[in-house]
Amino acid sequence: MPSPPQQITVDHAEHNLRLDKFLALKIPDLSRTRLQQLIEGGFVLVGQQTITDTAFKVKGGQQIDLTVPPLVEAYPTPQNIPLEVVFEDEDVIVINKPAGMVVHPAPGNPDGTLVNALLNHCGESLSGINGVKRPGIVHRLDKETSGLLIAAKNDKAHHSLAQQLATREMGRCYIALVWGMALPQVGTIEGPIGRDPRHRQRMAIREGGKFARTHYKVLKFFGNVASMVECRLDTGRTHQIRVHLTAKGFPLIGDPLYGKQPRSVPAALKTFLGERWPQSRQALHAKGLSFIHPTSHEKLDFAASLPEDMRNLIHVLELL
Repeated sequence: MPSPPQQITVDHAEHNLRLDKFLALKIPDLSRTRLQQLIEGGFVLVGQQTITDTAFKVKGGQQIDLTVPPLVEAYPTPQNIPLEVVFEDEDVIVINKPAGMVVHPAPGNPDGTLVNALLNHCGESLSGINGVKRPGIVHRLDKETSGLLIAAKNDKAHHSLAQQLATREMGRCYIALVWGMALPQVGTIEGPIGRDPRHRQRMAIREGGKFARTHYKVLKFFGNVASMVECRLDTGRTHQIRVHLTAKGFPLIGDPLYGKQPRSVPAALKTFLGERWPQSRQALHAKGLSFIHPTSHEKLDFAASLPEDMRNLIHVLELL
């Protein structure tokens, strides 16, 4: 059953506002996108008249009735998949994602994803994103990238976090293990990223791509064989770190798309990568995540230690 209509009277100071903007001001728990869907779906009455035009101008003294229908069950099914929860409350959940887990269901990965796991874990604490009972994934990690990822449990949190991502208030820090000596040791890489026209699975720096900027700092050299690099993102394009570091001349170790192994690799490292390193796993871990909590407005900082596979790789590199 839908909840009882919310009745709101338009103040004379709000005369001539767009209907969607007026409702967004009055009902901050719903995103403007969700409110626009409700208007277009016929769930808003002005006086006794159904209004489906989001740009309708309200008049002082009018009564607005908004009915919010029940949440639609999410299409992905909940699955009991273990999760490492770093933080959780009624608004957000922060997960330390393992390498090998896909974030969203997609062709080739219809289930067993982070979304399936979150639907099971969060259950009734999900109040819905745009009317669907699902977690709001704010940013993604590639399947074979490990580390911290945040999801929203409701429209208000999703809207706040998405804005922080867009305005670069959300901090994301990664650790990468790359081939060669990453020089200069500190730098910023800028290059628009788009789909590689010669290889549809790859992204590339290309004209007409989306603006992308990565800041990096070398934390450690392993002789001239490899480097440990810290990356911080101003943008979040698909494969951004992998594309930018490859373009700079130091691709990620283990990366099947961009990280071509050098011809001359020490025998111990070659054996480790061939026998103990997970197939298709790029050596990339989302170590740090910071954001402003959507309700308390407190700044939260989280860190995730390197996973065992990367620690083992570092140990081999240190022995070279």
